Amino acid sequence: MRIIALTCPSCGTIVAANELEEAVLMTCPGLECEETLGFEQLSEADRKHFIEHLDQYRL
Repeated sequence: MRIIALTCPSCGTIVAANELEEAVLMTCPGLECEETLGFEQLSEADRKHFIEHLDQYRL
């Protein structure tokens, strides 16, 4: 299992891929940050790996 996450370009908050996949688009959870983050912002390789191994990333 790999750690797949996205770093908010505005505030540096780290969001896990499973949170992004579940919400599709979300407002960054960082304090007072309004940046929109989405699953599509992950690299193609990370998205592919996540989808192919979905069972490993479910809580």
